[in-house]
Order: sequence, then structure tokens, then C-alpha cells
Amino acid sequence: MATIGDAKQFKTGRDLAAWLGLTPLNKFSGGKERLGRITKKGDHYLRKLLIVGMKLPVLMAKRHPEKVDIWTARMLAGKPVRLVTVAMANKTARVIRAMLTRQENYRQPVT
Repeated sequence: MATIGDAKQFKTGRDLAAWLGLTPLNKFSGGKERLGRITKKGDHYLRKLLIVGMKLPVLMAKRHPEKVDIWTARMLAGKPVRLVTVAMANKTARVIRAMLTRQENYRQPVT
């Protein structure tokens, strides 16, 4: 909260994720869009906290695939672990923005 400040300054959750450096770099050439590496712009400390915080759920999902949600299972099936970790951090940043703009507490998703 102290780092982000007023979450309403970000129009969408993707804007907050981009500000934190959790979105891929967009490259356009010849009318084709290609996604590159994550930009690593923005707040280094908060980005690192989100990524480190998502390592445990990813590792637990690898060890116990029967206990994981469908989105994470699909991501782990076809992507490297580090990429899934950053994707989960990106998703978490979007949830944080939604919670801050609506001034709500976290609600555990129903599985």
C-alpha cells in the first residue's frame, strides 16, 4: 500500500503489473506483435516480493498437482516453472489492484 499509493491511478490491473515490471515487453514488427522478456521496470523490491511469494505455491503445485487450481495446472503443464512463477505474480498484482480500488479484503476463491 505504501509503495503503490492510490491504486486508482492505474486504469487497469495490467497497468499496475506493467508498472511493477511483471508484463512482457511488446515488440511490433511488420504488423506482428511479439512478446519478449519481462520489462523489470518499476519497483524492484515489490516485484521481487511478489515473485518470491509465488515460488511456494508453484512448488507445491508441482509436488501435489491434485490440489492445484486448473489455471496453474495448465500453466505448469506447458511452461517452465520460472515463467509460471512470474505469471502468478502478475495475476496477484492484478488482484491487489482490484482489492485496493474496491477497498475490499481478500476473498478466497471457491474451488
